[in-house]
This record gives sequence, structure tokens and C-alpha cells, in this order.
Amino acid sequence: MEYQVDVRRVEPQITAVVRRRASAQQLAQVVPQGCGEVWTYLRAARFPHPGRNLALYLDCAINLEVGVEVDQAFAGDGRVVCSQTPGGLVATAAHFGPYDRLGEAHRAVCKWCADNGHALAGPNWEVYGHWIDEWNRDPAQIRTDVYYLLQ
Repeated sequence: MEYQVDVRRVEPQITAVVRRRASAQQLAQVVPQGCGEVWTYLRAARFPHPGRNLALYLDCAINLEVGVEVDQAFAGDGRVVCSQTPGGLVATAAHFGPYDRLGEAHRAVCKWCADNGHALAGPNWEVYGHWIDEWNRDPAQIRTDVYYLLQ
């Protein structure tokens, strides 16, 4: 797949997350499980207007925050905590297709940054589109936005 990489400034997004550490092989289980745990919390707390699922990768050791966009800060319960995505200049691309091919988008953004003189700051994240029934019939339509914070 060919990716269109854009550079733009983003504001921090408040999130409800659980913090995890996972290997690359564990991500396919850890991310959905973490998002599910946060959704259980948000429903029980009757949290207004939760947004899209996301995974924020904090470092190469794959310490991450997994959860949901929210529109206001909150206290949390010890397991689910209030956090936020980074703000600043990012390189971003939209990935269309199954989640098991997200690595292609990450590699494309990193290569584009290296080729165009943009240094990565470290954190990167994925924001998953709200699931729609059509994606069950055509996984090539699944949208995930990939972001890399730039120095």
C-alpha cells in the first residue's frame, strides 16, 4: 500500500487509558483487551461522549497506554487513568486495511521522516476508526490513523 504522509500540528487529546507493557507479538491481544477494560469503566461511570479507541506507544520497549478518547479530565479508578496524547508537530498517515498490516504504515511514516529530514521524538500512536458493519465485509476499508511526534 502507498501512504500519503502529512506533517501538521496537533493538540493533546485527553484519554482514558490503562497502562501496559507488551511485546510486538502480544499487541494483537493487549490492545483490544485494554480498550475493552476502558470501555467497561466508561460505561459503568456513564461517561459522556467517549470517542475512538487508541494505543499510544511510549517507547521502543513497548510501554503503552491503551484506551479511548474522552472530552474531559476525570479522576479514574487506579487501573483506568486520565492521560493524553502528545501535542505538537507530527507526521501522520492513514492506514486502510486489517490491523495486522499496521506495521506497513509505521514503516512508511518512519521512512518518509528519515528521507525528508524529520527527527522522531519518540512517542507514536494509532487512532482506530469507529467500527462500521461494512468493515466486516471489506476489511480493506478499516481506517487507522498513525501519528509520530516529531522533534
